[in-house]
Amino acid sequence: MDDIDRKIAALLSDDARASLAQIGAAVGLSTSAVNDRLRRLIERGVIRRMSADIAPEAVGLPVTGFVWVALAPAADEGAFRAAMAQLPRVTACHHVTGPWSYLVQIRAASLDAVEDFLSELKSGGWIARSETMLALSTVVEPPFRYRG
Repeated sequence: MDDIDRKIAALLSDDARASLAQIGAAVGLSTSAVNDRLRRLIERGVIRRMSADIAPEAVGLPVTGFVWVALAPAADEGAFRAAMAQLPRVTACHHVTGPWSYLVQIRAASLDAVEDFLSELKSGGWIARSETMLALSTVVEPPFRYRG
C-alpha cells in the first residue's frame, strides 16, 4: 500500500458511501484510477467489506458489556470460538494474554440480557470463571455492525 491507498482507505473508513469522484478529488486521482485502486484493495483483502455504522441504541441495544472469560480446562475452544462468531450480541471477541483466555464485547438490550448471555456461557460448559464490566459511557467506539 502506498500513501494514496492509505488515504483512500481512511476516506472510506469515514464514509463508505463516498463517491469515486469525491475520493478522487480528495486524493488527486481520476474516477477510473480510484476505481482501479479500490478494486485492488478489495482483491488484496485490505478492504474486507463495506458496511453501515448502525446506532446500537436505535436498534434496542443500549448496554455495552465486556466479559473476561477463563475457559474451563475441558472446554472445547473451537466450539467456544464458533459460538462467539455466531451470537448476534457478540460485537468482538479477542483471544488475550494474561490470566484470562478471552475478552468478549457484547451489546445487549438490558442488564437482564447481559445476565442471559452469562448464563448461556455457563450452560455451555465453556467457562471456569468470568468477570463482567459494563460501560457507563463511551468516548471512542468503532462502527457497530448490527447482526440482528
